[in-house]
Amino acid sequence: MSETKRLSKRQFLKNAGLAGAGAVGATTLAAPYVKAQSPIKWRLQTYAGPALAEHVIKPSIEAFNKAANGEMTIELYTADQLVPQGELFRAVQQGTIDAAQSDDDSMASPVDVAVFAAYFPFASRYSLDIPALFHNYGLNQIWEEAYAEVPGVKWLGAGSWDPCNFVTTKPIRSVADLKGLRVFTFPTGGRFLERFGVVPVTLPWEDIEVAIQTGEIDGVAWCGATEAYTVGWADITKYYLTNNISGAWCGSYFANSDRWNELPEHLKTLFQLSMDSSNYYRQHWYWWGEAHYRVTGGKLELTTISPEEWKQVEDEALKFWDEIAQRSPRDAKVVEILKKYTDTMQKAGAPYRYS
Repeated sequence: MSETKRLSKRQFLKNAGLAGAGAVGATTLAAPYVKAQSPIKWRLQTYAGPALAEHVIKPSIEAFNKAANGEMTIELYTADQLVPQGELFRAVQQGTIDAAQSDDDSMASPVDVAVFAAYFPFASRYSLDIPALFHNYGLNQIWEEAYAEVPGVKWLGAGSWDPCNFVTTKPIRSVADLKGLRVFTFPTGGRFLERFGVVPVTLPWEDIEVAIQTGEIDGVAWCGATEAYTVGWADITKYYLTNNISGAWCGSYFANSDRWNELPEHLKTLFQLSMDSSNYYRQHWYWWGEAHYRVTGGKLELTTISPEEWKQVEDEALKFWDEIAQRSPRDAKVVEILKKYTDTMQKAGAPYRYS
């Protein structure tokens, strides 16, 4: 072989290195620029105060931030921390914050179906009723339709929380005892309870404890036993009425439409998985807590209104449903679904419904 065609080992490696460098350079230029980009940052405010947020959303947001692997970070804020609860929807719509976890009712969502969020009286008996209604009875499609009419906000999905019981400084042993009772509660639930003489009171979350201690309010119709013990209200009240006006709170996740549309599909999927994680956690945490604190809590005396007397409250709720159905064709459709669902559960019998 001639000298001109012979390559030394050193020359071969040198040429190969140059070719490799060129290939790497070409690959680098063609690859998307990801690592050097600033991570996406969201601010999300929940309806819940700090102690409650530790359970109802914080674990799922921490898991999201870890799984997002530096591509996105969500900063979590608790009730009223950035904006008042009643202005939460508008803040998401305007982009003041990027997302929210709340019921439609107390955040003043401008949609007709908002009335069914939080504690629509006797719409549910158990926490599993909420996801069954949304996923299997058409409420997902109805909510998507309603929010499609409102610019700036993307409704992402609903989940269930705890029941609505009275936790008070005064005992409730009959329907008559409700008269004049001043309680912190949700807008629609409060309007229904006014029929029995209850005085609904709206206050910032952080003011509730002081309002109970000073006698400004007599307690709350906001939660079940789990929250009452978790946030400290069981320490400053005396009684827990086992009858509830709803078996589960209905809340949702919302995002600013522009912020949501900017996300790549894999981060949208990851956020929806984090919602599922939060929904699952609450299912078992509340199911455990409602029984645990009733039996072993030791701070609240349990009172009960007889089923015969409580039936007048349940019957009044059906009248309330019919009145809400008159507000819009969509509200009428939801009421029709609730009636069909309730009828199915009653016909199915135990464990879906007990007579």
